[in-house]
Amino acid sequence: MTNQEAELKALMIASQRGDAAAYRVLLSKLVPRLRGYYKRRLTGVGRSADEAEDLLQETLLAVHLKRHTYDPEALFTPWLQAIARYKLIDHLRSTRASRMDVPIEDHLELSATDDHAAAEGTHDMTSLLARLPLKTRQAIEAVKLEGKSVAETAERYGMSESNVKVSIHRGLKALASFLRKDSDT
Repeated sequence: MTNQEAELKALMIASQRGDAAAYRVLLSKLVPRLRGYYKRRLTGVGRSADEAEDLLQETLLAVHLKRHTYDPEALFTPWLQAIARYKLIDHLRSTRASRMDVPIEDHLELSATDDHAAAEGTHDMTSLLARLPLKTRQAIEAVKLEGKSVAETAERYGMSESNVKVSIHRGLKALASFLRKDSDT
């Protein structure tokens, strides 16, 4: 086990036990790794590196909501890679990108690389989502976290499909804005 893996695993286990400071440190260490991973993957298929920020936010949110599923006996990085890979594939599918093989072996990329962009503040994603309007929050949770289709979400919440898409897009932008504003204070 590498030093990075051991550190991330220890932070995750402490986070699961309710250590908020360890959780903030964990998220701050994940941000540059995930950002670098997504930028490389997206530019590798001819996409804009700007899309990495949306994927980064979605992944941090998924880590927050799924952290209870992490098995402390297992390695942390493959668990994170599975989430990151799923979010990337989901993003490429939802944006009608050509299919791309994203091998599971890429888990080494998250620990081996770092994007030195300014570190973003870490936040409790539940409280961030609570700041969104109800319909926007529901659309994000259903499509981005539960993996429901836009059509299923539209039917579930009595929205048009285009309204679901717009709500998700605006909601993700609002979440990023909340993070920027909060990190300035």
